[in-house]
Amino acid sequence: MEYTTLGDTGMEVSRICLGCMSFGDPDWREWVLDDEESTEIIDRAIDLGINFFDTANMYSTGESERILGEALEGYREESVVATKGYFQMREDDPNSGGLSRKAIEQELEASLDRLGMDTVDLYQIHRWDDDTPIETTLQALDDAVRRGQVRYVGASSMWAHQFAESLHASDRLGLERFATMQNHYNLVYREEEREMLPLCEKENVGVMPWSPLARGYLTRPHEEIDATTRGETEEHLYDHPYREGGGQEINERVAELAAEKGVTMAQIALSWLLHKDWVDAPIVGTTSVEHLEQAVEALEISLSASDIAYLEEPYEPVPVSGHD
Repeated sequence: MEYTTLGDTGMEVSRICLGCMSFGDPDWREWVLDDEESTEIIDRAIDLGINFFDTANMYSTGESERILGEALEGYREESVVATKGYFQMREDDPNSGGLSRKAIEQELEASLDRLGMDTVDLYQIHRWDDDTPIETTLQALDDAVRRGQVRYVGASSMWAHQFAESLHASDRLGLERFATMQNHYNLVYREEEREMLPLCEKENVGVMPWSPLARGYLTRPHEEIDATTRGETEEHLYDHPYREGGGQEINERVAELAAEKGVTMAQIALSWLLHKDWVDAPIVGTTSVEHLEQAVEALEISLSASDIAYLEEPYEPVPVSGHD
């Protein structure tokens, strides 16, 4: 395993972050794993040297956090655990979502309880809240850091101007800054390169992209996607413009390069991200130990400048996606 410093936090994290969206309750989404299968993957991740885990309160409505917390018992000190809040957790309680002080305080408390932890290393806002002034949100997050419930705070998908406004507000008010950005970034969705990633680089913000494999689109030839359980059942797969803007040709070039190097398509797609200086740790979600092991092996794959140019060349601008 390779490690890197996450932004300017000083924390050392594995170059692969294990995403925990696929752990929890299959009733939530059909491809989600139960306790036993989830724990097996987390245990193997620890064996492989992964020390960075990302979950959220809304994943299986809290079950992902519970499973992760139980699986990390005995490994808590060595682990860097990240969770998120924003999406409404209970239909009958509008204050169980959003980024008001009330929502942050009660949902953070609930997350810590499920994780079985007094302190979470990184607490992230899952999306931007148009109904709450960012200053209110930042003050509540700053207080959580001062109470010792949170070590660092981070943000997720939003417009670059919103993130810049957040960082400026923190500096102006002397509040804890967002130390990380969890954004939507992969070979077939590169709109973040225009503004968000240069901003993160300038501000020394740690970058941990979600959907590095484009919800599986970069893991197999495009005509085979619907043959998978997730492809058959995941309505969100088609929410993003992966097939537009040269996406199909990029998919074909990933397959071609993978065959040439004797590796998987997923490993080529991950290796491309790992070659990007502004990326600290892609968040890799998986439903099998084998795919987890292959993700870690991607660290050993070397792509030449011409390989990278070949993969990137068909890309064309696509609509911004992932901020909702």
